[in-house]
Amino acid sequence: MTAIMHGVRILEVAEHTFVPAASALLADWGAEVIKIEHVERGDAMRGLASSGVVDLPSDVHVLLEHSNRGKRSLGLDLTSEAGLDVLHRLIATSDVFLTNKLPRVRNKLKIDLDSVRAHNPRIIYTSGTGQGEEGPDADRGSYDSLAFWARSGTAVGLSRPEYGQVVSPPGPGFGDSIGAMTIAGGIMGALFHRERTGETTEVDVSLLGTGMWAMGQAFALSLLMNVPWQPPPAEMMRTNPLVANYQTADGRWVALCCLQAGKYWPALCAAVGRPELATDPRFDSHQTLMANGLEAGDVLRSVFSARPLAEWRELLADFDGQWTVVQDTLEAAADPQSVANGYIQDTQTAAGKPFQMVAAPVRFGGKAAPAGHAPEFNEHGDEILAELGFDWDAIVELKVNGVVA
Repeated sequence: MTAIMHGVRILEVAEHTFVPAASALLADWGAEVIKIEHVERGDAMRGLASSGVVDLPSDVHVLLEHSNRGKRSLGLDLTSEAGLDVLHRLIATSDVFLTNKLPRVRNKLKIDLDSVRAHNPRIIYTSGTGQGEEGPDADRGSYDSLAFWARSGTAVGLSRPEYGQVVSPPGPGFGDSIGAMTIAGGIMGALFHRERTGETTEVDVSLLGTGMWAMGQAFALSLLMNVPWQPPPAEMMRTNPLVANYQTADGRWVALCCLQAGKYWPALCAAVGRPELATDPRFDSHQTLMANGLEAGDVLRSVFSARPLAEWRELLADFDGQWTVVQDTLEAAADPQSVANGYIQDTQTAAGKPFQMVAAPVRFGGKAAPAGHAPEFNEHGDEILAELGFDWDAIVELKVNGVVA
């Protein structure tokens, strides 16, 4: 049973990835999500290819699919009185109102907290912002590469002086997707609170706050010692030779993370075909191994560089220490663990084109939630209006007047 959100209706006035991806998760888990899109152009993500930021195939807009799976779409003009009337009717029937519009835009469109609550006092009002609801930059827009990545300290935590540049996020929507999980969790908590107490509340999540939480332990250390967080020197990272990455003969990498170095050293030595290293006086105890970690690391670099990755997979298969292969996205998708747990889901576009997406990261009842598909622009417009009580003549009039798509 993965549809744990069945019976919850979410009304979304948002675009791009950060906030829409949150309701996409909830849709995977059974919620009904009605996506309000700009009456003419739709969600700005639909035109992302024209921005030159990313190369997208023409037949499957996978970035849009990731953050809009399982939703229903209605193109609506929120600047018109008739459009607001439609929105108000939807608000009255919804459990959650979700937006990423800036505070000044919310006020202009009359979708601020007070305006929305006037039509449904019990609705959970949820906002996703770049820098938070308070402060001098509350009304300034942002993206995950800025607020989550650069401003939060995350980029500095991954950059090194020798790179000569700031490290970029590892993939599109990286901070957005992490922030979306945070929003989804906040909404579920607010719904639980309302169910238990009858009291409604607001949910407020920002990219900056999420990025700082992801760096939370680094912040705690930095604030305690009053020193800005930076990556530890390479020499410090090599103190424990079993917490390191080693390159193989074919240019691949094996990652070790055995915090109890003395415990796992003999087994590793046996696995790599160098059992004599376990009794070498330089490495024969945890203390001597750590004291001579640089030398042990040099030995392991030579050992690992002598064989290709395929051989290391076999040789380390029974090693009980903590290790993994450094994989790319296609390898991770085909990883036996990913397959066994349903972390990649088969789906298809609204037009029937098959493709695959990462599953929602929480399983319920021992199963991964099936991934839906993103709607075509205004795909469900007529049926949503009919559900609100509009007859066909009224719907046609709304279309003629440009109120709905």
